[in-house]
Amino acid sequence: MKRRFITFGRILHTGIINFMRNITLAVAAVAVMIVTLTIVLFSVIANASFTNTIAQITDKIDVSVFLSDNTTEAQAQALTTQIKKLPQVKSINYLNKEQALKAYQKQNSGNAQLLAAISATNNPIPATIHIKPYNLNQINTIKNVLTTPANQALQIKGSPSYSGSRKAVIDKITHATNVLRQIGVISVIVFAVICALIIFNTIQMAIFNRRDEIQIMRLLGASTGYIRGPYIVESVIYGILAALASVFIINAAFVAASTSLQATSLGLFDIGYANSYFDHHFLRLLALQLGVGIIIGTASSAIATRRYLKFRIK
Repeated sequence: MKRRFITFGRILHTGIINFMRNITLAVAAVAVMIVTLTIVLFSVIANASFTNTIAQITDKIDVSVFLSDNTTEAQAQALTTQIKKLPQVKSINYLNKEQALKAYQKQNSGNAQLLAAISATNNPIPATIHIKPYNLNQINTIKNVLTTPANQALQIKGSPSYSGSRKAVIDKITHATNVLRQIGVISVIVFAVICALIIFNTIQMAIFNRRDEIQIMRLLGASTGYIRGPYIVESVIYGILAALASVFIINAAFVAASTSLQATSLGLFDIGYANSYFDHHFLRLLALQLGVGIIIGTASSAIATRRYLKFRIK
């Protein structure tokens, strides 16, 4: 056991020396990895912010079903029960004509002329069913059920309300969010590949420059793991430094946005929520960055040493 600790210490020490000796190439590798990990971290935070924004939008949007005056209470209750059973429906609220009128009067309590006009007529407000979906992508499924001939016959013209410009706005929000998420995933993959290739070439050049030392070590009976170890340690250092730098960059960006720019949001991206999410999940995000950085560095180094040292893995 003591011998293993000594060997590990030597490998660690050699890896650090190799990192300092190869500092120019190391800086290039770390720089690209910083970009990669920054994109990874920003994508995670942005996804959380988009999810929160969409949840807030979804909570404010419902599908309103306006029933005709010829629809009986039994038919209205049957339709309400049918909709309530849909797995896409989060909540449902049925208002008969009297309840719908009271809700309308309360909503427009500050408009005296409108209230007077409503009072002068025989309750023109139809019975209404308000439906809240779990997410925006499920609204069309609910709409398809509501627009069946049997259900459409119970509604007035223009019902359900999810149509026209309102539908277009909701669809644009959903589409924009999905596109931004896809861009984030593609960016992470592209930069991760570039980062892995640069680390691969860095280790390859280091091996080539030290080929005489490696040959001597091999002749003296050094194991494959002992020779490969310092290169893996060197790559792990790349990942750790890049992870710490990426977390610092994102933190600095949030500080700048909340102070210098005095911004609270950028479209769908809620800076306030993103900053709060970053603070509350700091340790998890840091662990994620370290894990991704170490995995990319270790994998690239392991492939490079296996290919270019031409030693069989024991």
